Amino acid sequence: MPVVDFHLHAYDFPLSAPADFIGFMDKQLGSSFAKFAERHSTAESYLAVLDEAGVDYGIILAELAPITSALGSNETVARLCQGSPRLIPFASINPYLTANPARELERLVAEHGFRGLKLYPPYQYFYPNDAMLYPLYAKAQELGMPVMWHTGSSVFPASRLKYGDPLFLDDVAVDFPALIGIITHSGRPFWYDRALALARLREHLYMEIAGLPLQRLLTYFPELERVADKVLFGSDWPSVPTIKKNIETIRGLPLSDKAKDQILGGNAARILKLDAVESR
Repeated sequence: MPVVDFHLHAYDFPLSAPADFIGFMDKQLGSSFAKFAERHSTAESYLAVLDEAGVDYGIILAELAPITSALGSNETVARLCQGSPRLIPFASINPYLTANPARELERLVAEHGFRGLKLYPPYQYFYPNDAMLYPLYAKAQELGMPVMWHTGSSVFPASRLKYGDPLFLDDVAVDFPALIGIITHSGRPFWYDRALALARLREHLYMEIAGLPLQRLLTYFPELERVADKVLFGSDWPSVPTIKKNIETIRGLPLSDKAKDQILGGNAARILKLDAVESR
């Protein structure tokens, strides 16, 4: 069973980001984020990160939130993932910066082979069930592409947390019943219960656990074993730089081996139709 990290960020270099975001990342890394971004501007650098952690596949996320966090353009993600089957590109679209989001998604898939879409409601200032997004969801459903939404809290000062409530995804799940949706961060910390309930009730909604303190995972979700087939592992690298330790923490939880395999990669492999990687 492959190990899949469903949540790795990529950033444009030179950096384009607010000063408070760069300061936060400097503190998280204990060194210059600008130099870090420069070092990690090639496919080889990302593959080295996966190899060090024992990860087979990594989902590389674009990020178009210039007011709140940073720019990781679709072009940067496409360049990083080109020719590297272990690096899987997920596009981002900011509905306020793109006149026709559905057409843009279709172009990104056709020209660059993107496999999924990541949206950032608290960073880009929209509710996930806003009607302006419905043509985009319809296109993603037509293309068979999973859609991820940032839910829950954010440490960045310009983020607006009201947009991060997972409950708004219920409308999307009802109106687009074949769309695979991923509740990134599982609504941390306000809405864990809603993320869990949605994953249980809606056939194609999944919880993703990036950025959570994994040693407390069963405190947040005591019934995790029962929904293990709807949970995806993600690290939130580089904000959470200890990918290997996170994997070891999950392997140490009092869950069945089957549940651990599902969370660490089995569910992701099923969604994205991935094969096991025999050697790195």
